[in-house]
Amino acid sequence: MSRIGKKPVAVPSNVTATVSGQTVKVKGPKGELAFEVPDALKVEKTSDGVEIALTEDTKLARSMWGMSRTQVANLIKGVTQGYSQDLEIHGVGFKASMKGKDQLTLSVGYSHDVVLKIPAGVDVKVGGAKQELVSVSGIDKQAVGQIASVIRASRKPEPYQGKGVRYKGEYIFRKEGKKK
Repeated sequence: MSRIGKKPVAVPSNVTATVSGQTVKVKGPKGELAFEVPDALKVEKTSDGVEIALTEDTKLARSMWGMSRTQVANLIKGVTQGYSQDLEIHGVGFKASMKGKDQLTLSVGYSHDVVLKIPAGVDVKVGGAKQELVSVSGIDKQAVGQIASVIRASRKPEPYQGKGVRYKGEYIFRKEGKKK
């Protein structure tokens, strides 16, 4: 039995959650999000909040139970507080810049600049004295995490000099170089 799935998701007073069939729609001060609950589960709105229960006791249904509850909780947190992810760029001459609101250009040591298109609903800001800080924010946790992951993957931090793009606060295990 899922300990997480059993708990109802509390809905704050400034958020409206509606359940129609298998779709949960959440509207709050920052925006509106929706999630489609798998058919092996049933979802209903009660006085405690949004509850998700099993319709059939199968391995597939049990494996999706806690995940579905967490997805609904993420929707509620997203429309009330939002999500953000900060990245740092380390390296001589490495920097980031924005072109308009939907294009991020990274200069991270290649012969060309890495140009990333930013989807709607995700906000990217570049800061710092040398344009080495990138902040990704939005209401959809999956979209924010995905864009942050794509930015990091453009030049992963390497273990010898530590150059590359890393999450803020991420520890990079450093290796010792060759000896003569």
